[in-house]
Amino acid sequence: MKATGIVRRIDDLGRVVVPKEIRRTLRIREGEPMEIFTGREGEIVLKKYSPIGELGKYAREFAEAISSVTGYLTCISDHDQIVAAVGPEQKEYNQKAISEDLEQVITNRECVTVLSGSRERLELMSDKEAHYQSAIVAPIISAGDAIGSVIICSNKEDVGETEKKIAQTASAVLGKQMEG
Repeated sequence: MKATGIVRRIDDLGRVVVPKEIRRTLRIREGEPMEIFTGREGEIVLKKYSPIGELGKYAREFAEAISSVTGYLTCISDHDQIVAAVGPEQKEYNQKAISEDLEQVITNRECVTVLSGSRERLELMSDKEAHYQSAIVAPIISAGDAIGSVIICSNKEDVGETEKKIAQTASAVLGKQMEG
């Protein structure tokens, strides 16, 4: 753990205010669920709750199935990071923080397709440029909340309507899985 030097008091209702600087740095928004952990030495650790993260193994298997059918890199993300990545260059994507652009696509609940001839680029990760020729991003919606995305990327040719339908189907199935 990293010390911040910030000290806060617990109020009479047992609440502690997480400083704005920390919330901004960690991209924690008002109303966002937090998971609470305790340590052996009396620590209390707050972690952003990721419902997609709960599906870790299932999400990875789903990504493997899509990648094996399409031959493309397939990623599943939550609001913060790539939870599962399978296919070409998967090591560059797995467990990496997503970009603000991708987070906005998820929040806007829009299915986005970026093709090689397009001037628009969608950065997928916050720490580097994407190395894909074309991509499809389909948001995962569960119980009315946008909780993540299914991403299919190609370095060889443009992804098409088939991959778009696969991504949309996968996002719908993962959303339903989270509800049930």
